[in-house]
Amino acid sequence: MTRIDAKFAELKAANRKAFVAYVMAGDPDYETSLEVVKGLPGAGVDIIELGIPFTDPMADGLTIQLAGQRALEAGQTLEKTLAMARAFRETDDTTPIVMMGYYNPIYNRGVDRFLADAQEAGIDGLIVVDLPPEEDDELCIPAQKAGLNFIRLATPTTDDARLPKVLQNTSGFVYYVSITGITGAAEASAADVAPEVARIKAQTDLPVIVGFGIKTPEAAEAIAGVADGAVVGSAIVKLIEEGRPVPDILAHVRGLAEGAHRAQAVTP
Repeated sequence: MTRIDAKFAELKAANRKAFVAYVMAGDPDYETSLEVVKGLPGAGVDIIELGIPFTDPMADGLTIQLAGQRALEAGQTLEKTLAMARAFRETDDTTPIVMMGYYNPIYNRGVDRFLADAQEAGIDGLIVVDLPPEEDDELCIPAQKAGLNFIRLATPTTDDARLPKVLQNTSGFVYYVSITGITGAAEASAADVAPEVARIKAQTDLPVIVGFGIKTPEAAEAIAGVADGAVVGSAIVKLIEEGRPVPDILAHVRGLAEGAHRAQAVTP
């Protein structure tokens, strides 16, 4: 059982929805980013998504594109992202960390080396947005053999014919992308999301977490009310872009987390 599996078991026992926060590793610099990441669990975050900065983030909107650029310009690398996870694990051995990004940096490092390093650093799962199920032998299967969850994205265009393929080797949770488009591009609608989540849950026992387009505590509550939890990324990254003090960023995260957690008694 991974930390992700344990976290969802804990949340289920408490009839509580998950709040997942995304931040770009190394944005705006290593020290500030680590301070934010270390503060996330205390702000109510159940699972941390740690972005791997990459030069060509095709699934991301301008906010996260710019975050990746800032991180790269500040010297962030995959090695430093792994080091950040190790530093986090020095004081927190329970909060799950999911590395989210693109395959190129992992491929360049070498899959076997990357998986060994990720496991040693305390990484629990991977979201690699540009590896479809047809490429599962490339990273997904080796990752799961190494004890890491491989989390797949489902989208509004994932039809009933495609969905079983998407779910085939997914573990940890399913990440449902609430909008058609890139991160931060539009606002998620619980009315639109609810039937899609139900359709996915009819084919898997995994938790379904919804991300993209969630910007406020109210939206986090509404989306978590029709799913197993909500992910917020761009709205948090935007505060980092604005140069807000870390305590202010964490206070905003706390409000988002409280929104998602208010939905704990709602049955999807």
